[in-house]
Parts: sequence; structure tokens; C-alpha cells
Amino acid sequence: MRKIVYYVASSLDGYIMGLNEDMGQFVSSGTGVLQYINDLKKFDTVIMGRKTYEFGYKFGLVQGQKPYPHMKHYIFSNRLTLKNPSEGLHVCKLELETIFALKKEEGSDIYLCGGGKLAGWLLENQQIDVLKLKLNPVIIGEGTRLFGNSKKAYKTDLINSEAFENGLQIMEFEIIY
Repeated sequence: MRKIVYYVASSLDGYIMGLNEDMGQFVSSGTGVLQYINDLKKFDTVIMGRKTYEFGYKFGLVQGQKPYPHMKHYIFSNRLTLKNPSEGLHVCKLELETIFALKKEEGSDIYLCGGGKLAGWLLENQQIDVLKLKLNPVIIGEGTRLFGNSKKAYKTDLINSEAFENGLQIMEFEIIY
């Protein structure tokens, strides 16, 4: 069975972006960022929410295109409609049955891209298997929380940790349900 891997940048105080979608305080270059880019090549499937998908528009993503061309995309939304979506890009309602089906398919682990709200829902339903943090050496104070509004508490096991220049760390945890 495939695992869902929430691979995301975070501040020390647990925010994946600041107010007004500001990510300017996060480390944006160096070997840690290159490691992240290389790690993404290992995934063949990505899941994300509507807001995360639409966030890509700010960086030149055209509606209906795939942000990660080598992956199958599943955008979870009850409101998003795309005209002429790229092959392999699917818009789905957020239902546990869809998540279960994706985890049973053949392929690599599944990359959960951004989105505190979707991550919180998946955590509440015990569907995130691995949390892989690009831990940035900043305190943001407010913004989008790592797990949205989730109040669930779980223990984790540290699988791996690597430190890079600029104070960036990539830490991998198994979530214990």
C-alpha cells in the first residue's frame, strides 16, 4: 500500500506560509532546496487542495496545467472546475474512499503538496503516513498552519534528519496513529 507523504516547508512555529500567502522568509536556495527538488522526482502522484493548486497561478501556472508534469494530479475541491485539463489532472470531491483507492493503486508513495486545510483533514482521518518537513530557521507568528485547524494529537517517530546551510533542516517523521 502506498503512503501519503506530507512534504512541506514550515517555520519553527508551525506555519507553511505567512499572512497574505507570504513565503519570503523561507530558505529558497542551496543544497537543501535542491534535495527537495530531487526528492519530488521520486513521486508519481500528487494530491492537493484547490487553494494550493490556484496558488500556482501566481508563479505562472496556467489553469488546467499540471504543476508537476511527471505526476498524476488529484485536486480536491467541491468548487473548482477546469476547462481542458491536462491528461492526468483530476478534480475530485474530498472523500475518504478516493484517498483509500489512491493508496491501493500501484506506484510510488503519494506526495501531499501544501495546504494546511487538506493536511488537517487527512490528519484528522489518520491518512498522512509520513511528515517530511523542510524546517526553516524562522518564526513567522501567523499565517497558514501546518495542519490547518486540526486539534488532533499524535506521536511521531523520527526516521531521518539532515541539516543544510542557511539553517534549513529536512526532517522525516512517521506519524503513529
